[in-house]
Amino acid sequence: MPHIDRNVNFNDVWIKVLEALEHIYRTKEMLPTSSMDLYNMVHSYCTDTSTQSQSSRSKIPRRRTHTNRPYNPNDRNNLVAIPNIPINAQWAQNGITVAGGNRQGNGINQLSNSLGLYVDDDQTVYVADQWNHRIVEWKWGATSGQVVAGGNGQGSGAHQLYSPQDVIVDKERDSLIICDYSNKRVVRWPRRNGTSGETIISNIDCVSLTMDENGSLYVTDYGENEVRRYRRGESQGTVVAGGNGSGNRLDQFSDYPLRSPSTTNIHPNARWQQNGITVAGGNRQGNGINQLSNPLGLYVDDDQTMYVADTSNHRIVKWKWGATSGPVVAGGNEQGSGAHQLSHPNDMIVDKERDSLIICDGWNGRVVRWPRRNGTSGETIISNIDCVGLTMDENGSLYVTDVGKHEVRRYRREESQGTVVAGGNGSGNRLGQLSYPRYVFVDRDHSVYVSEWGNHRVMKWVEGATQGIVVAGGQGQGNGLTQLYSPRGVVVDQLGTVYVADGWNARIMRWPKGATQGSVIVGGNGRGEQLNQLNWPTGLAFDRHGNLYVVDYGNHRVQKFNLESNK
Repeated sequence: MPHIDRNVNFNDVWIKVLEALEHIYRTKEMLPTSSMDLYNMVHSYCTDTSTQSQSSRSKIPRRRTHTNRPYNPNDRNNLVAIPNIPINAQWAQNGITVAGGNRQGNGINQLSNSLGLYVDDDQTVYVADQWNHRIVEWKWGATSGQVVAGGNGQGSGAHQLYSPQDVIVDKERDSLIICDYSNKRVVRWPRRNGTSGETIISNIDCVSLTMDENGSLYVTDYGENEVRRYRRGESQGTVVAGGNGSGNRLDQFSDYPLRSPSTTNIHPNARWQQNGITVAGGNRQGNGINQLSNPLGLYVDDDQTMYVADTSNHRIVKWKWGATSGPVVAGGNEQGSGAHQLSHPNDMIVDKERDSLIICDGWNGRVVRWPRRNGTSGETIISNIDCVGLTMDENGSLYVTDVGKHEVRRYRREESQGTVVAGGNGSGNRLGQLSYPRYVFVDRDHSVYVSEWGNHRVMKWVEGATQGIVVAGGQGQGNGLTQLYSPRGVVVDQLGTVYVADGWNARIMRWPKGATQGSVIVGGNGRGEQLNQLNWPTGLAFDRHGNLYVVDYGNHRVQKFNLESNK
């Protein structure tokens, strides 16, 4: 019996054995006739460094997809070949940094909002370095990485990437396959000395991918709520999971149902083009299907479809991306209190699980649910409330501002009374009070952010708190960078950065977490109707690419400000 070195890593030994088996069966120089023959062949291979080329090692890839099937030396697969992990396996509780860890940045020893990961046989790590728009390779023990794809600034060129989300290695073709998310494509990039990539799948909101032993790609399509399989040479693919719309049934997928969620991670130094594009209305005030009249609330869906609270027309309109007009999807039957009518709707969201609109029907003092498709009337779900803004958390709980009672209430499913989660102590400027709350946002921790028209500030109320924290403004009305003046729409990104529509000042401001002053990201050029101006901005939303949408109340339009740089 050979001596056993108990300091040897079992996984390393296993990989060596697998490599040896593949070498033996591939070359077929001499097949083993007994277990001792097999042992001698494996031992000879593992101790002969001349047989251990990179090409032979690369045939047994490591990937996060696991398999329990027996090893087949004829497989040319991209699955993980690792021993079964014991059910009682334990891992060291202190991690070791093997890539990045030198603060956020674009240096070769840094990462910036990295996402997808692939680990090769020799423990080389490939990382989708999202905000640096590149794929980096970190060899085991290295103190810096090497750019192997992208790294030429964000863009859509063949030599560029734009917010890559995931990466795998196709060893048979010695290439990287990359989810190039914001370019809506999957690209193949040579693994060694590649200077540009080739688009192999187009028009897909790819977030994650993997490959099976036949070389078929499996790709998540975030926008379509599905997973598609692409066999070699296929351009369309086949749905293998989901594909039945957004929802919580067992045959569906769904994104996180926050109000216009910022699913795209927004860089702290992101910049937007200063001239907006009119994407709804903009044809003067009116009630035509290509017009808006004093719009307020806004919801942007996954496919960049916009739902707008067309307040003075007493209706909700739906504008598809690129459309020149928007059909009425709720109300539009003149002002009134009937089930088929609305009166000055202020805000709305889409409840994807129930495929419906939930609307603040302002002057009717109610919140109504309206079928999203071919609905002719709504159902009152909350009564006797001065609703201005609303949102929903991942549990389906509604958060509604009641401007008359100076509070925000949370309504869990089927509740009729709700619970006060912010304010509720009369109108005032103390930390336990609100004054004319307008719009509301709830984050993943169920903290509530609410804009206050009366106190010219945005407050954050942590779940269960009895008073809030000022996160923007609060220095009196004014146009300084420490001030707001009648703030309206509010959105909070994944870093806790607050984006707020500063109504009277005709600008959109960004307030980083913990900041005592904000910065202007669009507008701020005086009230007007030019493309770089706003006139009482109200509703605010981001799409999943990080583009900014603003309801321009006084100009009867919705403006889109494209993301210019997410770095």
